[in-house]
Amino acid sequence: MLELMTGLVKATRFCRQDEAFCEGVTFHQFLILDALAPRESLPMSVLHEHLAVAKSTTTRLVGPLVKKGLVKRLKDPGDARAVRLSLTREGLHVHKDVKICISGFLGRVFNNLPACKRDDTLKAVGTFIGAMQKTVRDEKCCV
Repeated sequence: MLELMTGLVKATRFCRQDEAFCEGVTFHQFLILDALAPRESLPMSVLHEHLAVAKSTTTRLVGPLVKKGLVKRLKDPGDARAVRLSLTREGLHVHKDVKICISGFLGRVFNNLPACKRDDTLKAVGTFIGAMQKTVRDEKCCV
């Protein structure tokens, strides 16, 4: 099991790094754009929960997107202390372009799976992710 986790971590390292991988956006920043894309705006607190990272990390990830003009911060009309986020027109374009880039990459990954094992592999990975999420919710690692 440790070997499997090590392999997954190594293979998906582009998802964890703070290096831009497409359109000058990191994978985490893409996740922010993707969370905002279907909505007019989203409270920062909801985004924090969606990303499952520390609040300070959410703020750190959003900052460059605001600076690049892809995301704008809005005052929450119901709570003067709260911040809402919204995509700019440029943010919508970048989101679309990055999503095409990621879809192409994932399509190539899919095509590298043996055709006769694709469905079973995707189902098994989904089951594994569900087990990991349940375990993380229920207990801390190495406690």
